Amino acid sequence: MPEIPRLTSERLVLRAFTLDDGPVVEQLAGVREVADTTLSIPHPYPAGGGASWIGTHADAWNQAGQLALAICQRTGSRNLVGAISVHVEEHYRHGEIGYWIGKEQWGKGYATEAARALVAYAFTELGLHRLQARHFLRNPASGRVLQKVGMKLEGVHRDAYIRWGQFESVALYAILEPEWRAMQ
Repeated sequence: MPEIPRLTSERLVLRAFTLDDGPVVEQLAGVREVADTTLSIPHPYPAGGGASWIGTHADAWNQAGQLALAICQRTGSRNLVGAISVHVEEHYRHGEIGYWIGKEQWGKGYATEAARALVAYAFTELGLHRLQARHFLRNPASGRVLQKVGMKLEGVHRDAYIRWGQFESVALYAILEPEWRAMQ
């Protein structure tokens, strides 16, 4: 895999996490409402868990095609606002993106802006043909993010996962590289 990229957009920088980001990850992702929108973020977030997670990133990218980037404001006192990732399946030329944003920053368009930057990188630099993403049906805001980046709803996977003892249905969205190019 290529080096971990640094991507920029109008208001954001998507960069590699550093171990210093660990406590902020714990603080932001550990909020119940944020953890509740994801399949795997723990709640409460364990002390030291942020740094442990960040410590896995280089090998995850180099060996398994799993890229995680910090979503940071270009300016402001609360620089780190969330995370975005893509899991690449090189053989099939497709990937799956996921993201979370700290609750205080919800509704400001950061997830959409970060997703646009990552989608562009995946198609132009990684040479992917297809990108997909899933969200819990009870989180329609995430679906709106996916629609704004041009993804189309492909279907619903009923009771596909268990989160905190409850079955969760997810919507599956995707975009193909030619569809994305047509939007540019």
